[in-house]
Amino acid sequence: MHSISCMPISSSSSHTFLKRCPNPLLGDVSSKPCLPLKRRPNFTTRALLSSTKESVLREFHERRALKIISGLQNFNKDNIASVVTAADKGGATHVDIACDPELVKLAISLTSCPVCVSSIDPATFPAAVEAGALMVEIGNYDSFYEKGMIFTPEQILGLTKETRRLLPSIVLSVTVPHTLSLPDQVKLAELLEQEGVDIIQTEGGKCSNPTKSGVLGLIEKATPTLAAAYSISRAVKIPILCSSGLSTVTAPMAIIAGAAGVGVGSAVNKLNDVVAMIAEVRGIADSLQTPLQRRVAPEEETQRL
Repeated sequence: MHSISCMPISSSSSHTFLKRCPNPLLGDVSSKPCLPLKRRPNFTTRALLSSTKESVLREFHERRALKIISGLQNFNKDNIASVVTAADKGGATHVDIACDPELVKLAISLTSCPVCVSSIDPATFPAAVEAGALMVEIGNYDSFYEKGMIFTPEQILGLTKETRRLLPSIVLSVTVPHTLSLPDQVKLAELLEQEGVDIIQTEGGKCSNPTKSGVLGLIEKATPTLAAAYSISRAVKIPILCSSGLSTVTAPMAIIAGAAGVGVGSAVNKLNDVVAMIAEVRGIADSLQTPLQRRVAPEEETQRL
């Protein structure tokens, strides 16, 4: 595991290091302090951090987040540009790309959506955040399962603690491995909440092998991640992002199951045409409106009766 070391700054030479911080969510981990080294409360910066974090989480609190995922190990700039453009034009609320500063710069030049970077190496996050990423994700693990790599709860917790140490103010999402049993997924989610994680992401599409075609097959494909979203959302208070194997058919089911949003990857990034990508994103975005519009509070339902 790599770590970032901070060099001490002497008072006599501090003026040479006072540079503007590109991203306030870096907090104190940058080797280039953002503010004059004076012992006084920094209310402006605290307010900025809080405002930025709240803006990133707004759609999760409103239960309508849609994160389009290009892939943790996808470094193809042309494909990423198409995916980000489709996310922006199709109505997504967030985009998720591989953890690389240059890719972050590319993404923020194409969309006003908050950019999330995914990795399993916390040491790579600060550079991406400095480049403009407003959210980091430990996961997605699908590409590693193909290589025979399995992640234990202890490993996930270790990665989480290291990320929080490096970036105490960043919006942090952590994927709970579908290789764990549902009770163990719930237990890990509870521990992650205690560590200050902001969002729990579920998965399961890779382990699902539908036996039916059409709508029945789409529902079968999404069953593991829907089950995880249902179980975990009832055990923690932080938002759940239901991801992996979702479609226009099953995305609304995720919201009804208790998720605050959905993450969609291959359904979009596997397409070769940006117009088709936009149509897919728009279809999923539109499908998320239905359960929200029809959702009625118990007291309102009582009044109707």
